[in-house]
Amino acid sequence: MDDPSPLYADSTKGEMLELAIRIDETVKYTRPDGWRGVQAKENVIKAALYGILQDVAEVERIFLIIEKQKEY
Repeated sequence: MDDPSPLYADSTKGEMLELAIRIDETVKYTRPDGWRGVQAKENVIKAALYGILQDVAEVERIFLIIEKQKEY
């Protein structure tokens, strides 16, 4: 696995786990039905992620992972 993003370099495993849980809960709460492939609906999720991450590049990186997860 690659080194984590520099944004998380000073984070503990516990902090990273809390962030992952927060991201998961946020996506589950904010995702509109049928969001995949619909730019406006995808942007709803990205906006919610930006509220957590405060970094556009990191939102885009994480969104690519979220998009591949069938549970969302």
